Order: sequence, then structure tokens, then C-alpha cells
Amino acid sequence: MQDLNAPPLNPLPPIVWIVALPIIAMELVLSAGQYGIAGGPDAIGWRSIAVQNLAFSPELMRYFWDSGRYPLDGMYRLVSYPLVHGGLTHAMFVIVIFAALGKMVGEVFRWWAVAFLLLASTIAGALAYTLVPDLRAALIGGYPAVYGLIGAFTFLMLTRLQAEGGNQMRAFQLIGFLLGFQLVFGAIFGGGWEWVADLAGFVTGFALSFVISPGGWTRLRGRMRQR
Repeated sequence: MQDLNAPPLNPLPPIVWIVALPIIAMELVLSAGQYGIAGGPDAIGWRSIAVQNLAFSPELMRYFWDSGRYPLDGMYRLVSYPLVHGGLTHAMFVIVIFAALGKMVGEVFRWWAVAFLLLASTIAGALAYTLVPDLRAALIGGYPAVYGLIGAFTFLMLTRLQAEGGNQMRAFQLIGFLLGFQLVFGAIFGGGWEWVADLAGFVTGFALSFVISPGGWTRLRGRMRQR
């Protein structure tokens, strides 16, 4: 019998909403300006202003490295760039995938572990992006954080397959498909080096899951003692 009191949508863990709502709010404002719904003629440029103020600049980060100075008014870009996207479609894909993966990971991981994983994946993605020689294009969008969740999801799949005695390579099917699609799409239609940031986000999320997942630190210490 159908439960009439059940929510129409599967509830998301609170930490997923806390992270997703600023991204949703930002895109609603920028899209409203872009399509003339709010803000008047000047609102068409809101997205460009947001990119200018929030995007991560690999050139700026290299300058910080060379100068040895890391001012807060520039370093905040390491974590602000996921707030702004190239357009409504870009943002919708990020939000939908983030919500789906965030629900699966957030139902297993503690809230602080999800928050730490997202933060670390976002920063790692930006730093890896900086290491691409002579790269100047700004980095925007939440895909590095999403790929961090893919890393955590891959860890969960790997753990389950190990317990079931299944083929552990199946755990990496999702990341293999996504990266393969991204590279092929970029080769055909032209693309940048954003995949480097995405891959760094995945590796960070996957590696951190061995420690921050429930019981992860205990399992890691046990393996180290066995060696």
C-alpha cells in the first residue's frame, strides 16, 4: 500500500542542501539577469561580473607561489569558483549529479566527512589545474567537488564488491565512463583542461574515503599494522 504521508522527493542529507542551495541561488539570480527577468539591461553582465569575482585563476595562483604571498582577497577563489557556472545547463547538470551522489554518500558518511571531502576536492582540483603549464583560462563550476563525490561513491562500491567477492574493477566503471566521455567530447567539440581538476577531485575524494568513511581510520590502522 502506498504511503500517502511519504515525501514526494527523496529527502537529501542536510549537508547536501547546505552546499547546494548557494549554487542554486546564484544560478537563479544570474539566469534571471541573463534572460531579462530581473535587473534590467545591466543584468545581462551579472554572470561576467560573477566570473570575474569568483572564478579561480591559475595565473593568479602561480603569482602567489612565485611571490610567496597568499592574500585572503585572492585565496578565497580556491573555494568560491564552484558557485558560478557557464550557464543554466552547466549548473543544472552539476546540481542534479551533486544531489544524486550527495544523497548516496551522505547516507553513509557523517556530515562533517562529506563537507571535508567536498572542500578538499574543490581545492585539490584548483591546485591541479594550476599545474598545467601556461594555462590561463579561469576555472568555474562545481564539477571537481562532484567528482570528489564520485570518488567516495567508487570507494563505497569497491567496499561492497570486496565484501561480496565481486569484480572490484566494476567500482571504477562510472569514473571511467565519465572521463572517457569528457575527453571524447572535448576532442570533437573542443574543450579545455577542466578534466585535470575533475580527475584531481576524484582522486582526492577516493583517497580521503579510506580515512573519513565510518570506521575508515580504524581499518587503515589495521592494514598498516599488518604490514
